[in-house]
Amino acid sequence: MRTRGALDAVVRAPGSKSITNRALPIAALATGESLLHGALSSDDTEAMLDCLGALGCDVAEDSDTWRVPGQAGRLGAPTERLFARNSGTTIRFLTAAASLAGGPVTLDGDARMRERPIADLTDALSALGAPAEARGAGGCPPVYVAGGGLPGGRAEIDGSRSSQVVSAVLLAAPYAERDVELSLRGDTLVSRPYVDLTLEVMRSFGAEAEWTSAGGLHVRAGQHYTGRSFEIEPDASAAAYPFCAAAIAGGRVRVNGIPSDSIQADLALLPILERMGCRVKRGPDFAEVCRGDEPLQGIDVDMNALPDAALALAVVALFATGPTRIRNVANLRLKETDRLAALQAELRKLGANATAQADSLEIDPGPLRGARIETYADHRMAMAFALAGLRVPGVTIVDPGCAAKTWPGYFSILEQL
Repeated sequence: MRTRGALDAVVRAPGSKSITNRALPIAALATGESLLHGALSSDDTEAMLDCLGALGCDVAEDSDTWRVPGQAGRLGAPTERLFARNSGTTIRFLTAAASLAGGPVTLDGDARMRERPIADLTDALSALGAPAEARGAGGCPPVYVAGGGLPGGRAEIDGSRSSQVVSAVLLAAPYAERDVELSLRGDTLVSRPYVDLTLEVMRSFGAEAEWTSAGGLHVRAGQHYTGRSFEIEPDASAAAYPFCAAAIAGGRVRVNGIPSDSIQADLALLPILERMGCRVKRGPDFAEVCRGDEPLQGIDVDMNALPDAALALAVVALFATGPTRIRNVANLRLKETDRLAALQAELRKLGANATAQADSLEIDPGPLRGARIETYADHRMAMAFALAGLRVPGVTIVDPGCAAKTWPGYFSILEQL
């Protein structure tokens, strides 16, 4: 990585992965054709496209616009198992959608995916009358779904490890035979803003779901999605890296294309950076982070609602005055790698005293030094630790290509800052 001084840059993040991989299965289930504008082209979305093709929905990718032929609530039964690679949104969202397939569907992934639990989802689907089973060790993939329809009804769902299991059921629920009502086990849901994002995309395609007074979710039966033209905004999770680049190197970085009313979870990083000493400016279609000569301050912060941004913030903490504690992020251990363990190991290489607990990470800055950073085939590890190289000479990122999971052009953009 190349060190540099204060930044003065304007960038545009790629399309939101979270929105793209929600809009795709929704559009596939819709009645009529949908046009998706600004969709993210990356390894995760390619996994979704490949699997949808196997389910009978062949998406035509035409430059910046993708044409999705709606299947009117009925997916095909594939002849072979679906391979979701290491895409959590793909395997979870399509496990639920597969209940609407005309026959049995088996979904699988790579070696790491076979270590990521999915039984919380298959248990909920089975309780709603759609037989599904996680056939791997410890309730992990491969996953078998019987298909044939989603009867609906009431189910308790465990959202303590991943909000995606809740979003997955919601995406399929408008096509259930009866109303679907979900209660949250222990009244616990991690990363709730991502469920709110699911509800927003559902509404955009004509299906309503709502929070209940008891804190659960209700979806009325007999609804359907309607194909439409749909704009996908830039990815706030990706924007976290240029925002944090400004915090680390100083100067100014503006990310264009992010609406002022966006509800993407990782925009909550902006007030956190303000607490650390940055200045934030929002406009109708941009967000900007600035830092002058003032030092960064360590903070104590709950990042349960935006755990993906915790990696970039952990690297920012290397340059702060005083320790930083990132807490309530136990689900980082269930991502592309055990991110808490990986963060501890790689932050220590750079000179910090970093300690990971069951659901938290403490970073006490120390004299910084260059290091060879392992990425564990995790795109967010690669993108986050590359930021350290803006200030610290001798930082080398192993396997930077893994960033293609969500931002194929990331290192080119970073070099241009």
